[in-house]
Amino acid sequence: MSLSREQMLVEMGITPIWVLREPEHSAPAVEVREAAVAEPQAHAPEQAPAVVPEPAPAATPAPAIAPRPMAPVDHLNWPELAKQVAECRACPLCEQRKQAVLGVGDLNPDWLFIGEGPGAEEDVKGEPFVGQAGKLLDAMLASLDIARGNRVYIANAVKCRPPGNRTPEAGEMAACWPYLERQIALLKPKIIVLLGKAAVHAVLHDDKSLASLRGKRYEYAGIPLVVSYHPAYLLRNLPDKAKAWEDLLFARRLLREAAAPELPF
Repeated sequence: MSLSREQMLVEMGITPIWVLREPEHSAPAVEVREAAVAEPQAHAPEQAPAVVPEPAPAATPAPAIAPRPMAPVDHLNWPELAKQVAECRACPLCEQRKQAVLGVGDLNPDWLFIGEGPGAEEDVKGEPFVGQAGKLLDAMLASLDIARGNRVYIANAVKCRPPGNRTPEAGEMAACWPYLERQIALLKPKIIVLLGKAAVHAVLHDDKSLASLRGKRYEYAGIPLVVSYHPAYLLRNLPDKAKAWEDLLFARRLLREAAAPELPF
């Protein structure tokens, strides 16, 4: 009788007999490991999203006063004209003014003097030519035996003070021109004297030098007109006072000629 291998080993006294077991299947372990790798992400505590603060809105500057077209002025009387000038927003000069300066003087004048624009003192007092230049103008009027408010009206090319007392710009004078035009129509002066380049530019629309324009007769709406220096310029250039005096004498001669009755043939 044949013996099995295990029986032969027992007969030979070789015990115990070790039996090699089959290795366990490793697939489940792999699945466990894969699950273990995937699980930490699933169970990790959620983090709150980072909060990015929104930028603060930039400060918006206060808007400047927008220029506003003026209403027609060719039909206005003096009180209506004064009211519209006081409320004018036709150009940026209105933004810094204390008040608009229409003019001052006799409303039935022989003489109309037109300067450039209000200065610091005029802006406060509401009357043109009240500073040192105004005192010189009063002395010039006195030399002609006339006085402010008596047969004389004084106005400016612009009604609001330009910043830093600078010369008015062309656009500013153009915006103010209807007011000055209406003043001339209401006043009906017998002679007009333009004081300085800004006044010349506003009324005659001429940019030539004052030296080349002086001593000549011009007309505006049939009214004789002459050109002279601004009193503020004369304060800085004293020798030219003599030339300004010549201009006034020339203007007075034109005034007398216009007032003289026509001689019969």
